[in-house]
Amino acid sequence: MVPQEPPSTPWELTTDGALPGEDLVGIGADLEPGTILAAYRSGLFPMGLGDGGAPPIGWWSPDPRGVLLPGDLHLSRSARRSTRALRTTVDQAFAAVVEGCADPGRDGGWITREIADAYLALHELGWAHSVEVWREDELVGGVYGLAVGRLFAGESMFHRAPDASKAALAELVSVLSEDGEPWLLDVQWQTPHLRSLGVRTVGRVGYLRLLRERVAQDLPSRWRGIPPGGRTSPDA
Repeated sequence: MVPQEPPSTPWELTTDGALPGEDLVGIGADLEPGTILAAYRSGLFPMGLGDGGAPPIGWWSPDPRGVLLPGDLHLSRSARRSTRALRTTVDQAFAAVVEGCADPGRDGGWITREIADAYLALHELGWAHSVEVWREDELVGGVYGLAVGRLFAGESMFHRAPDASKAALAELVSVLSEDGEPWLLDVQWQTPHLRSLGVRTVGRVGYLRLLRERVAQDLPSRWRGIPPGGRTSPDA
């Protein structure tokens, strides 16, 4: 589905004035599709400041930022073996992946009903996407986020089977790499686990430079309605 541009936001969302090392750069606004898209295009993302992600909405621009770049994904030999027993799909169960990520039993949960509904709306408009991981017919992992040009802003991932989140990440990288164009996978913050998979950190200035370059590119073929390795017809 070709993304549909929503009405523009009345809010000014910018990292201007953010101090080096400062992650939280704004409070308030709303979670309308146009607001969230404007935020990502400016290097921001929403996360509630209250318990469990409750309001008020905070707008974040981590400095440094955790990113995965082409060629950096590292999976151990044992993880590669483990993921062979799992099956992956793309955009087949977006709501279920968000639900898995929002499981209130997870430590550090922040995905509220309002956040979930906001990204479901973006999915219906063609901006938000998911990768699902299955063991036979059971959903055992996944990742979801927002695709703007060659930026994929990863929001959250979950797993209910060993290495399922690694399988999701590997499939996401495969989708981003299908056309051979450079891409940027934003993971917000680097954690020890993500560092072991190849995630590096970049300062805010460097991230914003990469962001401007990547959002100006075309979406991966998969999300422009073009089969991998295919092309549009002359009448498309």
